[in-house]
Amino acid sequence: MVSSLSLRLAPVLCLFVACLAHAERPDLPLANVYEGDADLSAYLVSEKYDGVRAFWTGQRFLSRRGNPYHAPDWFTEPLPDRPMDGELWMGRGRFAELSGAVRKDEPVNREWRSIRFMVFDLPVRDMPFRDRLMTLKSLVRAADTPHLKLVKQQPVGDREALAARLDQVVDAGGEGLMLKRADSLYHAGRSDDLLKVKRHRDAEAEVIRSLPGEGQFEGMMGSLLVELENGRRMRIGTGFSHAERENPPEPGAVITYRYYGRTSTGLPRFASFMRVRRPAE
Repeated sequence: MVSSLSLRLAPVLCLFVACLAHAERPDLPLANVYEGDADLSAYLVSEKYDGVRAFWTGQRFLSRRGNPYHAPDWFTEPLPDRPMDGELWMGRGRFAELSGAVRKDEPVNREWRSIRFMVFDLPVRDMPFRDRLMTLKSLVRAADTPHLKLVKQQPVGDREALAARLDQVVDAGGEGLMLKRADSLYHAGRSDDLLKVKRHRDAEAEVIRSLPGEGQFEGMMGSLLVELENGRRMRIGTGFSHAERENPPEPGAVITYRYYGRTSTGLPRFASFMRVRRPAE
């Protein structure tokens, strides 16, 4: 029989457990969208890798939400014992395969042999990025392991050169580019110190439920009702494969969708499903 004391303590214990679960949630810099008006001479450019953000604590990998990625010992042992910020990446166009591999509680060596830790920043708050980059080069060189790679950073040039680089990366199957202000400090949250450059915009939304299809999609999912980051809801009905319509993302999953501008009411225009970013927990 459950005592009244247990019932009173239950909410407190749940809150305590939730706090523990996110106690190591890393404070990460996040990107704004490049709008074409930034002073490009102040930035360095790199490829935007289609992987999962991973924070190396010096002992293990954490996701943006503070959840651990269970990498094999042979993968983590050669890595430096100081924190690094980067991306676990399997290659262009392999996000779904990568996501499945890194979220397993028991890592599969065969899958991790194809994964690289693409490191792009050092979480030192009082050092400009250009200096952090030099320190990262030394750390990667000293580690001397094939699965630790430093993301290549280059001066941008002008808008025409940036557009040409974007076309080159996207046409080769890449996702886009990142701009990093060379004199910026490492601090959490979104700012123009970090900008993403894409042909289209994308964002994340949480799945509320799947809605039944009609016509050619009868008996399958027709669209997803999702909640946007600002709390508004909308339907996304395009971009899904036949298999995804038969087995749609579950409620609570976070998806990435692309869109092209906004409607007069502020909703994303021509929203189209891209991928499941984070499965339902």
